[in-house]
Amino acid sequence: MFNRVQNDKSPEELMKLASQFLTELESPFVGRHEEALVITLALLTGEHVVLIGEPGTAKSAMARRSADLLDVKFFKYLLTKFTEPSELFGPLDIRALRQGSYRRITTGKLPEAEIAFLDEIFNANSAVLNSILSIMQERVLYDGYTEIKVPLWTLVGASNRVPEEPELEALYDRFLFRQNVKPLDEEAWESLIDAAWKLEMGNVERPPKVMGMEDLRMLNSLLFKVDLTPVKNKLLRLFMIMNEKELNISDRRKGKILKAVAAHALLNGRLQATESDLVILKYTVPRDVDDFDKVNTILIEELKTKERILRELEEIAANVRVSERSVAQLEAFDPRLLDIYKNLKVAKGKIQSLVQDVEDEEIRRKAEEVNELIENLTQEIMIKLNM
Repeated sequence: MFNRVQNDKSPEELMKLASQFLTELESPFVGRHEEALVITLALLTGEHVVLIGEPGTAKSAMARRSADLLDVKFFKYLLTKFTEPSELFGPLDIRALRQGSYRRITTGKLPEAEIAFLDEIFNANSAVLNSILSIMQERVLYDGYTEIKVPLWTLVGASNRVPEEPELEALYDRFLFRQNVKPLDEEAWESLIDAAWKLEMGNVERPPKVMGMEDLRMLNSLLFKVDLTPVKNKLLRLFMIMNEKELNISDRRKGKILKAVAAHALLNGRLQATESDLVILKYTVPRDVDDFDKVNTILIEELKTKERILRELEEIAANVRVSERSVAQLEAFDPRLLDIYKNLKVAKGKIQSLVQDVEDEEIRRKAEEVNELIENLTQEIMIKLNM
């Protein structure tokens, strides 16, 4: 779809830029890591993303910031049922029309944007719907007898609903990435109002350029050098599970999901996919709002995700605390102490297996806490057994 380009940056340098971009994109926004992630994944893959949720959740601000970080042309518009083509694509050139030529003045409009944000995207009426579809899919605006090639790389859509109208199904399907944007939990409110006050005071400057379109094109080319072999069987298993749960994935979407897996690997500095990259299914499989929780539950159960690892570490910690109470009640040289001692060694081995190759700081800290519990209890048992 996009022209392949070359520059002098190594794959490692490009992957570092992608990671830096994500960090910079989310930095001013409290609790919006996943929204920043799906926008970054959409940019790396050259695909589109729709953010579904109520107003006031930083959707448009994040889209604009992504354009600022790339220093590219940005277009933003709120669609209504009455939006005219000229509002999106530019007015007709009257002077050219008088001379018998049909042409639009596209300056500052969607046909010139590299990143665009269309709010309430599912208000698109029949007058603009087909044109938006062709721009998203073909990067071409068919206008009268004219075909206008457009530079659009990624369209960020926003809506407070999932469309139910059959005529909007094709538009919704064009968004590879979908994220259900929820209001922040209460524990994040203090950080939120601090950030909002800083914004109101005008203390948030336009962010510096992190990388350019040439870098983004190179990253897009690099996707196809990612080795997906290690996750192929697991991905096929997940597709089957989703199908059994009536989470239908079209053949076309299954193919595009591979790009998303590769993009997630690049974001994590790898040219080989791992099971953790399959977490992107939570952004690419759901159709309805209820589907987001369904998919997330499946992934937690099936993948070595952060949530699953933390849950298992907490279960180990709970079992150790139960053992602590038992040890406190047992006399010295009680044979049951040896059984507990052996179980603690098994638990320690399980922790090592859980955190192997995991770089997440929260997981590392939790593992250290549980290991410390095990170590303290092991020492207590050894004293009682005179070991």
